[in-house]
Amino acid sequence: MAPQPGHRAVVRVPVATLWTDPEAVRPIDEPALRDSPDVAAWVAGMDRDQQVGDCVLTQLLLGEPVLVTETGPDGWVRVVALGQPAAKLDPRGYPGWMRAAHLAGPADDAPGAPKLVVDVRRTTLHEAAAGPPALAGVVLGTRLVSAGRPTDGWRPVRAAGRTDPLWSPEGDLVPSPAERPEAKEVLAVAERLRDLVYVWGGLSTDGIDCSGLVHLAWRRYGVTLPRDADDQAEATTPLALDDERPGDLYFFARPGRRIHHVGIVSAEPHGGRRRMLHACYLTRRVVEEELPPARVDTLVGAHRV
Repeated sequence: MAPQPGHRAVVRVPVATLWTDPEAVRPIDEPALRDSPDVAAWVAGMDRDQQVGDCVLTQLLLGEPVLVTETGPDGWVRVVALGQPAAKLDPRGYPGWMRAAHLAGPADDAPGAPKLVVDVRRTTLHEAAAGPPALAGVVLGTRLVSAGRPTDGWRPVRAAGRTDPLWSPEGDLVPSPAERPEAKEVLAVAERLRDLVYVWGGLSTDGIDCSGLVHLAWRRYGVTLPRDADDQAEATTPLALDDERPGDLYFFARPGRRIHHVGIVSAEPHGGRRRMLHACYLTRRVVEEELPPARVDTLVGAHRV
């Protein structure tokens, strides 16, 4: 039964995509729309132009909560992604359309159970310790709940939409941090995504955009930042240029326009030269580079989380 308006639900697939409208999807998007989506195949099948199609808003990871606000045709629901702040769009979270098949009823919180987070680019959850695969493509930053003690290098975890625990390689998980991370730790997570494909609206290690890279790197440490670059600027603290340090953020805007790009400071400024790690629209990759003249001309500030 599809989730009903006014009810909460959680994502039951490794990566679910949030769309502008059910009618906006393209033939190339079919792998991402399946009941068990293959996001890696979807990204691999797109050309440069399709990677920046404006029909994709954002993505949600396994277990991420949503509020259903409307049901649509052919198994679509309109939701608010509660873990992705987007104050200008909806004070509750990021709004958009997704497949109802990608959702399950809200999971039990399992009070007191250790909270875990995926700390590798991709992992697979299994039916049993060293057993057959059950859920492939679970990505970095996915939050899970322990379902018991490790056994022979495997850890049981609870997964949305599953009655029985699934099993993860123990080394792919780390405890959810109890303390706020240092910015350089967040930068180190983002650096592990170097060369990842740029996808407009992407928020996973299959493909990602500029603000998605920032959001996901901080999410890995349990810190929730807004989803879009302009909202990220409003949620962070401005710095005087040359006071920025690795792990801070650079924001970019054209004259008279809102912020359109964000990057992570990757080195201390030196002689007016600055470097950043960012998901680059031009190269369609996550790159670390010195700011070229075109970027310098649109740099509007450095901020600290």
